[in-house]
Amino acid sequence: MKYLMLIFTEAPGAEPTAADMAQAGPWCEELDARGIRLMGAGLRSAERAVSVQVRGGEVLRTDGPFAETKEVVAGFDLLDCAGLAEAIEVASRHPAASMGRLELREIWGG
Repeated sequence: MKYLMLIFTEAPGAEPTAADMAQAGPWCEELDARGIRLMGAGLRSAERAVSVQVRGGEVLRTDGPFAETKEVVAGFDLLDCAGLAEAIEVASRHPAASMGRLELREIWGG
């Protein structure tokens, strides 16, 4: 089963640092080697986001995050796990689990 693991942080203007990426390195390397982590990346600051909507045939663009929230998505990983139990175990070992919040979403038809 495939899961999208969203990584949330409470620092809306922050981007992953080299230290953050280095801390996640061993986790990524292990799961890449096992074929569980299919891909993943940190995301640029939510302040650089662009929201797109179409209303009445008109494309509406809003710069910056659309919603005012305390948390923002800071990164993601695409996982291929045997089931939810394995996905939870994998997520619980990610360094961000002890600093932020991780959300697992099963991919439709995955």
